[in-house]
Amino acid sequence: MEFTKMQGLGNDYVYVNCLDGMPENPSELAKKISDRHFGVGSDGLILICPSDIADFQMVMYNADGSISEMCGNGIRCVGKYVHDKGLTDKTTVTVETLAGVKTLELHLREDGTVKTVTVD
Repeated sequence: MEFTKMQGLGNDYVYVNCLDGMPENPSELAKKISDRHFGVGSDGLILICPSDIADFQMVMYNADGSISEMCGNGIRCVGKYVHDKGLTDKTTVTVETLAGVKTLELHLREDGTVKTVTVD
């Protein structure tokens, strides 16, 4: 499984591109991958999935395997991930979460990578 670990203001998550399919049992995966001694170590697992109502969907699991509605720091990293990995070239991106659809504004560096992200 390919993943990316990112942090936003100290919240660190493991991100997985799930546009082509979901991993098996993501709740258990979140617990294993988040373990700071035997896993990657993180506050949780964020899956970037397709959405019928937004550009992307963010499915977020806490380190204990429970599902979470949203995280501001986590979703900002989703914005950087989808742009810098070439999944979108938009600078305004919508993301479906359990807390509703959020609009992200991506602010780019001169080299075209994301420098900062603001969320509505």
